[in-house]
Amino acid sequence: MTVPQAFDLALQHHQAGRLAEAEALYREILTLQPNHADALHFIGIIFHQTGRHDLAIGLIGRSIGLNPNNPAAHGNLGEACRATGRLDEAMAAYHRAIALHPAYPEAHNNLGNVLRDQGRMDEALEAYRRAIELKPDDSQFHNNLGNALREMGRHEEAVRAYRRALEIRPDDANAHNNLGDLFKCAGQLDDAVAAYREALRVKPDNLETRLNLGDALKERGAFDRAVEVYRAAIRIRPDFAEAHNRLGNTLAKCGRFEDAEASYRRAIAIRPDFTDAHLNLGKVLKEQGRIEEALGACRRALELEPERPEAHSNLGNVLLELGQLDEAVAACRRGLELAPDNAEVQNSLACALLNLGQTDAALGASRRAYELAPSRGAVKFNHAFLLLLCGDLEHGWPLYEARREVFRLGQRDFSQPIWDGGTVQGRRVLIHPEQGLGDSIQFIRYAELLAARGAEVIVECQDSLVELFRSARGVSAVVAAGAPLPPFDLHVPMLSLPLAFQTKLESIPRQVPYLFADPARRETWRARLGGGQARWRVGIAWASNPNNFLLRKRHVPFEKLHPLLRVEDVEFVSLQVGPSAEQIQRFAGTASIVDHTAHIRDFADTAALMAELDLIISVDTAVPHLAGALARPVWTLLPFAPDWRWGREGGETPWYPTMQLFRQPAMGDWDSVIERVTDELSRAVTAGSVGSPPPPC
Repeated sequence: MTVPQAFDLALQHHQAGRLAEAEALYREILTLQPNHADALHFIGIIFHQTGRHDLAIGLIGRSIGLNPNNPAAHGNLGEACRATGRLDEAMAAYHRAIALHPAYPEAHNNLGNVLRDQGRMDEALEAYRRAIELKPDDSQFHNNLGNALREMGRHEEAVRAYRRALEIRPDDANAHNNLGDLFKCAGQLDDAVAAYREALRVKPDNLETRLNLGDALKERGAFDRAVEVYRAAIRIRPDFAEAHNRLGNTLAKCGRFEDAEASYRRAIAIRPDFTDAHLNLGKVLKEQGRIEEALGACRRALELEPERPEAHSNLGNVLLELGQLDEAVAACRRGLELAPDNAEVQNSLACALLNLGQTDAALGASRRAYELAPSRGAVKFNHAFLLLLCGDLEHGWPLYEARREVFRLGQRDFSQPIWDGGTVQGRRVLIHPEQGLGDSIQFIRYAELLAARGAEVIVECQDSLVELFRSARGVSAVVAAGAPLPPFDLHVPMLSLPLAFQTKLESIPRQVPYLFADPARRETWRARLGGGQARWRVGIAWASNPNNFLLRKRHVPFEKLHPLLRVEDVEFVSLQVGPSAEQIQRFAGTASIVDHTAHIRDFADTAALMAELDLIISVDTAVPHLAGALARPVWTLLPFAPDWRWGREGGETPWYPTMQLFRQPAMGDWDSVIERVTDELSRAVTAGSVGSPPPPC
């Protein structure tokens, strides 16, 4: 076989993608003719195609030395230089190719790529458009133009470019994927999902597109479908650490923290230096209350990337849970030194400052976070929390709607529109629950106001509240969650009612009671308690949901109640339900506390029991909300950094006129709170009445 014949055969192999066979023939040719310019050029192309870019540059350069007027060689040299980051050399090569052959569309396109790499976007657009003029039916040119327009924020033009690419080549998976990216960035998630699915139809094993599809589904709130997509990616490539990490993120979003932990640990097993996985592992360990383990994960992330701002803020979040407040603030401030405009770090700093009692500084940090990322749900929610805490309800309520995005609350597939405060005369409005029982009890007060505007009010609520809510004024029907709903015209989540009514501090509905105990149930509880007792009866609840780690700061260790339970002439009646109620056995025979909670069927029973008590003392659970709604005297024990609804200071709350607040003077200091409550109760028993609210802590 002659050299020309060998070269023709090598080209055939090369064009057919048989690179090994082509390379072998090119080498044989160069053994016979070391200065064969075309063989040097094409074996250089193979080296570039197989990632051996430096060798490619040398070989193509030698070819150009032998034949300096070959525009294709200059163009391919530019590609090899660009692959190694030698952008100036790449640009010079493209310009030389164009000088030799001005109508060389690929050189104009590739010049556009390197200009885009350098951020010279206007020049890149000009190069892409010149390439398209020369070769209008090349889908890749339109795709690249779309990428540049997208990066410049010119989304409508980018969509047109991608769609043109797909008109030319409907099965261009890359264009479908890029179109999906554009839609996702614009918040058009349904369109993004459709585009990614089209890309996967063409290339089912494209892992990047699968991850993009999973991300779009997750952002849309379709968590189960997102999980399926990530798991499909893992089936294709089980050692794909990023897929395990994103699967963990979605599982965490669903509250499936143990499953998320397993995914993060798998990602770390595959890639021990995967900082994101360590950071995310720390978050889910914190959510599970495993603070020391979370601290270890955060410190490992910092070992891997000491200059990572989020690693410092995550460490701050964990130190906050450990009560190391100054250290938490310092960690967040270090994160801000590294990234002053990082909204996530500003957000974490706000939380740390709030728990340190520096509310004004916390509000400033949350405001800055909101300025930096006004569309980020968690940032909006935290800023809303602080605005509401500080009494700025007017600006707080609109941002508080972010809770529905962050926690997926109140998201219902109703075809009826949500009520936003407009005319409701003669219309049926469904109020439905979102978060806890206490929230439902607090905001059912708005049903009467809604009815006063002419609405027929239907309330959906948790099973345990159904009978109680039938006593609420203005309610025409109450339906248990999950039961079939009657027809309705509009709907509104419970916690969106203050926004719809444009509630300000001075216009909070304060009229109590707005819930009422059933007389027949009261008689039953009076008999059970033993009517005619001369001693004070005080209801007491000391623990929140033990399965919710986030509520643990509202929990008073039972042993700390010992001084309170010793107050003379008081019979304490347990209102505590769940596992924490078993702690009463520790005081059997040593304190006056009775427990009839086994007879409590629902909150209507609790209301009837409360109606027979002189006072209710409780941590921040549904219990004080119910007592306040019934207009019963109630003392609420608050942690140092309370929920927004209790305000930042003071012993009273506009939400419940019969409630007195007892605040921790420092984080975790329940001893001082119990001492004050004990003294107040002793004085009240002596005086024969509950008296006025205590002074602020």
